[in-house]
Amino acid sequence: MNVTSNSRQRYLTTVLYFFTTGFITASLAAQERSTDTSLASETLATTEAEAPELTEEAEKSIDRGLKFLIATQNKDGSWSSKDGEKEGGYAIAGTSLGLMAFMVEGHFPGFGKYGKSLDRAKNYLLKRSKDSPTGAMGVKMYEIGLFTIAMSELWGMTSDPADNKVIQESLERVVQIILRSQSPLGGWRYAPRPDSGQDTSVTAMVFVSLASAREAGVLVPTETIERLTGYLRDQAFDERRGGFGYQGKGYTIACTAGGVYAAQLAGNRDTEWVSAALNTLENDPKMFSRKDNGHFYYSHYYAMQAMVQAGEERYANWYPKIRDSLISLQQPNGSWQENPQDYPHKTPMAIIILGTPNRYIPVYQR
Repeated sequence: MNVTSNSRQRYLTTVLYFFTTGFITASLAAQERSTDTSLASETLATTEAEAPELTEEAEKSIDRGLKFLIATQNKDGSWSSKDGEKEGGYAIAGTSLGLMAFMVEGHFPGFGKYGKSLDRAKNYLLKRSKDSPTGAMGVKMYEIGLFTIAMSELWGMTSDPADNKVIQESLERVVQIILRSQSPLGGWRYAPRPDSGQDTSVTAMVFVSLASAREAGVLVPTETIERLTGYLRDQAFDERRGGFGYQGKGYTIACTAGGVYAAQLAGNRDTEWVSAALNTLENDPKMFSRKDNGHFYYSHYYAMQAMVQAGEERYANWYPKIRDSLISLQQPNGSWQENPQDYPHKTPMAIIILGTPNRYIPVYQR
């Protein structure tokens, strides 16, 4: 596998790109206003549609969420469910998402006020990987997928250059596990084996992680992507409803959001079936209801990024709604946890969604 050494450059380029683009757009709009009021009005409307920004309230919400994560980090550097007996507290998933929540705000291990805490989280994940004979860390494919995203986005972004080799090795090893675990039909299930079957929920998470690894320079075979597309299109997509089922054709909000995002990352953005699934999400009355959408944070984690992939108009229409919804759902302690036994994904996923306008993490860019 060929892992490039320009992750930090990708980050800096992203920041410079959005700063420069915003400056040029503003300059051009100012020139147009001086010559053509009508054209300037259209330009302003388009700019507003294309670039939803973080509000002051959203920034404060994110900051409170990050402070909650710092306050609840375990001594070993991980984040996990308070129910430690439940699948090991989902510490691989919680720690991977926790790191990404900080990275989406531009915080990385070894840098700034959160540097030491993020170093501990990074070291926890690397130790778990090193201690595993296979690299699978004895966890399910959900956690393997999230670990892969964290490693992909972390590589080259820490203060210690010596980390790069260790992160690279961990990333390459876990990607090989994922590639070997794809089922003949093209999906993935809980166990890291090709004979364990497939479902759309696990498949979406795992393929997003492969897309992230590919952004970091890891080779993902074309055959893997084609088989994933085949699974989503032929096994999971329901023509009548315009969505994706959990196992087989059908519809759930979470599987449709995850299936759309995975399909887009696999190169199917402009297909009719992906467009139909996006339309279904946009018109589902349960989508923004915490009461009626049982997998609220999980489904919106995917849906937000699917709207980014779908283009600026859809993104601009979607982001303010989920932003305001998440701000209203935040708990007094800064978290989005609804009880102490919750899975450790809700708070970091909420932060990642709120921080979407930053576009610091490559897999969350279009």
